[in-house]
Amino acid sequence: MNRRNIIPDLHVKFGEKTWNETFLLVRRCMEKVRDKTKPCEPVVRCLEKFRALNVFSLNAMMSHLEKIAQQRGMGFHFSEATCYLTADLFYLEVALSLQGGVQDVKVAPHGQPPMSNESLLVLLRSKNFVAFSKKLEGFAALYNVPGNESEDKIKLFTSLQYLGKDLLKISRLPRHIKDYNTRVDTILNGRTGYLTEGKEDCPLTIQFYVSPSDVLKASSSNVWDMEEVGQVGQVMVGLSDVVHVLQMASLLPVPPQLDTQGNPVFMPLSEIPSESFPACFVLRLHPPLPMFSSFLTKIGKITEVAVPDVDLQWAPFHTILMKGLSDSSSDDEALDQADREFKVSLPGDLQHRYVLPAAGWALPALRGTVVGSLPFSRPGHVPDLLEVLRHQCAINTLLASCLSPQTAGPCGSGVDLVFEILMQSETSLAVTFQRPDVDSLAILVVEIPLSGELSCSLFTAGTRELSLEEYTCRVINRCMSIPVTMRALCAKLEKISSSSSSSSSSSVPPPPDPLHTQTGGDGVTPCPPPSSSETLASLPPHYNSHNALGPEDEHPVYGSDYFTGATSTPEQVAEVPMTTSPCDASDAPMGEYSHWMSTDCPIAELM
Repeated sequence: MNRRNIIPDLHVKFGEKTWNETFLLVRRCMEKVRDKTKPCEPVVRCLEKFRALNVFSLNAMMSHLEKIAQQRGMGFHFSEATCYLTADLFYLEVALSLQGGVQDVKVAPHGQPPMSNESLLVLLRSKNFVAFSKKLEGFAALYNVPGNESEDKIKLFTSLQYLGKDLLKISRLPRHIKDYNTRVDTILNGRTGYLTEGKEDCPLTIQFYVSPSDVLKASSSNVWDMEEVGQVGQVMVGLSDVVHVLQMASLLPVPPQLDTQGNPVFMPLSEIPSESFPACFVLRLHPPLPMFSSFLTKIGKITEVAVPDVDLQWAPFHTILMKGLSDSSSDDEALDQADREFKVSLPGDLQHRYVLPAAGWALPALRGTVVGSLPFSRPGHVPDLLEVLRHQCAINTLLASCLSPQTAGPCGSGVDLVFEILMQSETSLAVTFQRPDVDSLAILVVEIPLSGELSCSLFTAGTRELSLEEYTCRVINRCMSIPVTMRALCAKLEKISSSSSSSSSSSVPPPPDPLHTQTGGDGVTPCPPPSSSETLASLPPHYNSHNALGPEDEHPVYGSDYFTGATSTPEQVAEVPMTTSPCDASDAPMGEYSHWMSTDCPIAELM
């Protein structure tokens, strides 16, 4: 009897509603489960068949959007031809036409007006619902602020916004410009790196390091894609086991001030609105960065927030770098205990072999791990935090220049020169090699100091030649590549030896200069894209890596059994007389691309 009364009641209830509204209501009812564990399988199969019909009407588009919202744990409602996909801290507004076309897609973060989003609009107009759903997943992750209550999430999101505004103010404070390229100078020397202000689909992003090869790659294409060039970090909020007091207003006075050392002045948290949360700010690194254990300790002292070590896997540092450059699935223990050799190809059919002896890298101080995020709680932590990260990036760049993912493992024949790489400490490395001009060993020690140029010391037979060390320093600071530096150094040693053995310096023709400067009408030489090794040599002479100083090893290692049969020091290198000769920067085989040598730019001189 009751069933007979249902149909008339439904007619009365929905008599004034449109068929479209009734259709959507029926679909929602069909998607509801019979119980908490098992859905209505026949209904689900019918729904999938309906979707497979690929009918793009207004109702079909609304149905797709509602399904995506359910998949992403978002709310869904509509008003006439506008759909709303809602979350705690943002919502999407999708305006549809009566034919089911997409007119506009807007994103509205909490407390802000909705703004049109071109990328989401393109995806929906092309009916690419899979990509749209993934994009929406990224939005959910971006606004995934920790907290059980909506009120706590809103407060944390507000605190994150104040942090972003303070970092933007710090980035605009006056400072001394060191590099002719303002973008590169901001990345390498800026207090907060190169900031990209947070948008509705992207958090505040800090680009804080680029290698010389990154600079050439971006300059040649005139594109600085934050995801492809250099090292970047995204500023977000994460959970913490410890309660932290976070700002609920700006920590910078009005107007912003600098102290006597040029650092921003901040107000105490006690003088501004603030709240305690079991959360903190997080700098999420892209890509994750291999770091020494001592560097993580430095960061913990700066931020006063311990880096969570639950998921960190420690290993000798060179093996971490190799795993990042190679897709091979070698046994981790075997990789740690075996000597590793890499063959690096250079212009002119030159082959270098770089040996990384496992015994020399097994020291506890040289262990590291890959770090994906770093916690902090104040905007004042960011400048010092970036200095440590830049220091680590500079070390990684130098070491990675010796590693070749295509030739990892024992090298074959055809190698011209062999070099052994050992870290004396986290901030110092030694390159041991046999001189190409005489039967003698030499050691190049590279120091990576705090906020300054790399320094080099060359230990070889004969009198120490300071001009040769200065030349090597200029080369390595410019290219940040050990293979390119060693090629230039060996060529210089050969020239010095050739000049000293000649009875008359004028009778020995100088080696051909590889820097063929051929300027075009605009003063810049058109040239083919440089090779990976050669590009490193083509950087401005004042390219500086700004780093943080690490502890020195009390017992540096200068050589290994690979060369000498026993550990040796610079003083024990075989004595062979060497005649000194002035080091002219123009004689260095620094690369064949003269677009860095244009006379109408500040980097016209090679050195």
